[in-house]
Amino acid sequence: MKVKIFLFVVLIGAFFSSDAQRWKRYRWEAIYGAGMANFLGELGGANQVGTDYMKDFDWKAVRPALMVGMRFKQTQQISHKLNLTLALIAGNDQWTEDPIRLSRNLNFRSPLVEVGYNFEFYLKKEKRGHRFKLRGVRGLRNMGLYPYGFFGVSGFFFSPQGKVGGKWEGLKRLTTEGQGLSETRSEYTKFQLAIPLGIGIKYAIDRRWLISIEYGMRKTFTDYIDDVSTTYFPSDRLEAEGYGALSSLAADPTQGTWVGAKSYQQRGDPTDNDSYLFLIISANYKLKTTRSGRPKLFGR
Repeated sequence: MKVKIFLFVVLIGAFFSSDAQRWKRYRWEAIYGAGMANFLGELGGANQVGTDYMKDFDWKAVRPALMVGMRFKQTQQISHKLNLTLALIAGNDQWTEDPIRLSRNLNFRSPLVEVGYNFEFYLKKEKRGHRFKLRGVRGLRNMGLYPYGFFGVSGFFFSPQGKVGGKWEGLKRLTTEGQGLSETRSEYTKFQLAIPLGIGIKYAIDRRWLISIEYGMRKTFTDYIDDVSTTYFPSDRLEAEGYGALSSLAADPTQGTWVGAKSYQQRGDPTDNDSYLFLIISANYKLKTTRSGRPKLFGR
């Protein structure tokens, strides 16, 4: 009798242990997302004196974003995500009613390519549901939402363009603030690092598919995403050492008619670096894990 009880306890323990480890069979997720991007910098912004972060959010600057990625669940509440995001960002002083920025009349647009890593931490464990719908048995559809936060590091590429004389021109080569023309004004690079920080929430549709919505701010280490940062550079030197009148016009579309557009007067704010954000809605598909621990990309 004691032997039977012992064997029963062992079998029950093995069953629950196997069930508890079932999540490891699907610890990889493929991610496909789309949403919006928004730029926070010198150009455009809210209808007020320029301020920081979300206080300066401008709906007219919203542009599309696409994302693909892969997630690995280290534990039931800790994940690691790699992602590639393609987006457009833009800013325009004509989109704001702030008189100073409106008079400055600068604009830009840029493609943005980001490769990032995020460390994700979930507030509760994700539960596995039943494969089939059974009457009276609670399945995955009743297991609620899974909120999470994340932070990480990313590298991104940008290439600002401005509308100059009715045509879009690459701004970096025009040295609009004298970058590279003065010892005190070094050129900036189009490849930069950023720190992602944000929140998200996931919802399970069935055993393999989940949908999620994720909001993340990117704190960067450059103030030149929009090609605006410091002060106006003498227009005669831009024309002589840059790209002629095109450089001067890109640096100051008012061509000196605005009183603020004088040599070494404020053009941007070098005390605050630029930022951008993503709001992405994603479909997440659980990939079966092979015996070697890798994701099984094809087949069931």
